[in-house]
Amino acid sequence: MSPQWSGLSPDLLVAVDRNSGEPLRSQVERALRDAIRTGRLQVGERLPSSRRLAREAGLSRGLVQDCYAQLQAEGYLVARTGSATRVAAGACAPPSPAPPSHPEVPRLLADFRWGVPDLRSFPLGDWLWAMREAGRTLPTAELDYGDPRGSAALREVLAGYLRRVRAAAAGPERLVICSGYAQGLDLALRALARTGIRAVAHEDPGSPATLTAAAASAGLSAVPVPVDEHGIDVAALAATDARAVVVTPAHQWPTGVVLAPERRLALLDWAERRDGFVIEDDYDAEFRYDREPVGSLQGLAADRVLAIGTVSKSLAPALRLGWLLCPPALAAPVTAHKQLADRGSPTLDQLALAKLIESGRYDRQLRRMRMVYAARRDALVAALAAHAPGVAVTGLAAGFHAVAHLAPGTDEQTLIAAARTRSVGLHGMSACRSTGATTPAQLVLGFGDLGERALTAGIAAVGDLLRGPD
Repeated sequence: MSPQWSGLSPDLLVAVDRNSGEPLRSQVERALRDAIRTGRLQVGERLPSSRRLAREAGLSRGLVQDCYAQLQAEGYLVARTGSATRVAAGACAPPSPAPPSHPEVPRLLADFRWGVPDLRSFPLGDWLWAMREAGRTLPTAELDYGDPRGSAALREVLAGYLRRVRAAAAGPERLVICSGYAQGLDLALRALARTGIRAVAHEDPGSPATLTAAAASAGLSAVPVPVDEHGIDVAALAATDARAVVVTPAHQWPTGVVLAPERRLALLDWAERRDGFVIEDDYDAEFRYDREPVGSLQGLAADRVLAIGTVSKSLAPALRLGWLLCPPALAAPVTAHKQLADRGSPTLDQLALAKLIESGRYDRQLRRMRMVYAARRDALVAALAAHAPGVAVTGLAAGFHAVAHLAPGTDEQTLIAAARTRSVGLHGMSACRSTGATTPAQLVLGFGDLGERALTAGIAAVGDLLRGPD
């Protein structure tokens, strides 16, 4: 449908040069022809009235009417009694060839992709209610740029929530609201670089691509440190020159192990002795099934731990809302980097999140999703037991992904390719390893955005592949 401008089209700029020696009528006609030929004016698009164009261009109305009449006679324009003058069909230049279309990605029976929550369960009604409440009570001053750390109302509510739920040593003055985990990590690394830190360690397996890119952007080198069944190997960490480390202690990504108590204490002791810092990614802390959520590391050493949290898993990634809880010495530099980055995150969304938490609706959503994910976890275990009984699965105590341990000799990439031919998306552990190694062969099975029926059907479709050669 062609645009219906109420006045001059934004593209219909008719410039006339009274000193050029060319008649004004010729200049106007040429400008209109060019606009139509080049496609700036599309078929069916309405031109401004002769009175309006004459006034805007500083011409007589009669001259403009003559121009319209001439172009109508040439077939560029069409006019009907009681209707606006429009560009005639066939007057525009033929459209440029369309770019080659990409083949349509086939729809999968099931895609066990990781890191995505159940998008269909986003509490849209509660979010719209919170947005309306935030707007209804919005002080005019909140529409200004405000504090780069974020809304004082959200920081106050969030500090109380983190003290209550995560046993954090949280105060609103040390919270910085950010646009999700990626920005929180970037702010933390840049602030640490200003203290003289030159290397940051990260868990292996983990998120090597993300950590390496973020470290390089902040001018740091990234050092992988192995993870075992007790969490990050602190002795191996101590053998590096890193003075900062990024960890997921509540539910290690992707192995799912919880950082053991003795490792937690050893890690904090390392930070104290090294004069270093721990960046705690509070990954999947809300969704624990075997016991109450593990308290945050930050609560044990508030001066050595930067804690990053988001609502990307608890609500939806599209909200782009997170927070960074800073040690006192780093609150100011983190805030300064946030100010430079974007002057602050969107205030209305922050106020809506504050309303959601205050009202108890956020806690209610978490309780509901724990039951949903627990049911899907059980369905995954049952499907594997039925169709691939020899496959061990771990990492089930929290979150919405699990690790499947394949038979020795299984080729990860061959298996993934074969599953794709059966319309099932599988994803290997190799992407989480700093070396990209495909052994031991393991899959990371995400079930956050996958219903129980699709999940069961997907495992059934590839069960023989998962079992491996007899």
